[in-house]
Amino acid sequence: MRALVTGGAGFIGSQIVERLLQGGHSARAFDNLTSGKRENLAGIAGAELVVGDIRDADALARAMETMGGCDVVFHQAAIVSVPYSIEHPHESLDVNLRGTLNVLEAARHAKTRRVVMASSAAVYGEDPELPKRESMTPSPIAPYGLEKLASEHYLSMWSKLFGVETVALRYFNVFGPRQDPSSAYSGVISVFVDRILRGAPVTIFGDGEQYRDFVYVANVVDANLLAATRAGISGRTYNVGCGAKTTLNELAQMLARIAGREVKPRHEAPRAGDIRESVADITRAREELGYAPKVGVEEGLRELVEWVSRRAPQS
Repeated sequence: MRALVTGGAGFIGSQIVERLLQGGHSARAFDNLTSGKRENLAGIAGAELVVGDIRDADALARAMETMGGCDVVFHQAAIVSVPYSIEHPHESLDVNLRGTLNVLEAARHAKTRRVVMASSAAVYGEDPELPKRESMTPSPIAPYGLEKLASEHYLSMWSKLFGVETVALRYFNVFGPRQDPSSAYSGVISVFVDRILRGAPVTIFGDGEQYRDFVYVANVVDANLLAATRAGISGRTYNVGCGAKTTLNELAQMLARIAGREVKPRHEAPRAGDIRESVADITRAREELGYAPKVGVEEGLRELVEWVSRRAPQS
C-alpha cells in the first residue's frame, strides 16, 4: 500500500504513518506543522514529511503525484478545537471543509483507490439518545461538528459521482502518546496527565459528571487500517470508540491512582459548545470493519502516564 497521511506529523497521523511503515507499506506525511511536529516522525524509520497545507490544492496534488501512485489517503488534517471553531469560524471552515474537498479532488485526479477521513462524534451534538449510533440524525452544535458532517457528505457524494472509495470514521475522545497538552487542540486526558504529573491543579469545566467515550490511539490506528482495506464499505461511516463511558471526575481519580498523586479538581463554568454526554455504539464497526478495541481506558492511561514520565526532564 502507498499511502498519504494528511496531518501526518500530528498526534494520530504520525502513529498511522508509523504503523504503515512497520507493516511494510509506503507512507508519506503531509503536514503544515501548525499543530503537528517534526519530532513526532523523527524516531520512525523511513518516515517522509512533505510540508504543505491542505488548503493548497496544488501542493496536495504534487504530494500524491510524486509518490508514483497513491493507493490510500488517510485524511487526518483538521482544526479539531471546538472553541477555536467558534472563535474563528472562517478559518475553521477553510481547513476542515474546503481542505477536505481539496483532498478528495487531489485523490480523484491521482486515481487514488480510497480516502479514509477522520470525522468526529461532534456531529451528533446534544441529542440525548445514547449510545450514539451512525443511523441517528446528526445535530452539531458548533462549527467544527458541522464541518465534519458536511465533509462526510462530500465523501459520500464523491464516492457516488467519481468512484473514489471513501470511509468516514467518527472518532470519540482519542488519547495517547504524542498528544500535546499545551495545544489548543489537546484532549482533556493529555492536559490532566500533564498537570497531575507536575503537581499542578486540575480544572474541570462543569460539575465533572459529564462523560465521554475515551479511546486509546492504538485502537484508532487499528480502525483506520481496517477502513483502508475492507472491501464493500465505500461511502460508509463508522463510530470509533470503546463503547464505555467515563466521567471527568472518574478520569481525574483514575489518573491520580495511576500516577500516585492526590488530586482535588477545581471546577469552572462549562465551556460553550461542549457536549455533556457521549458514548459510542460500535456495533457497525465491529460487524463491518472487524474493529474491536484492544486497549481499554485504564490500560491506555497507564501507557500514557509511563510515556509522559519517561519524557519528563530529570531533576
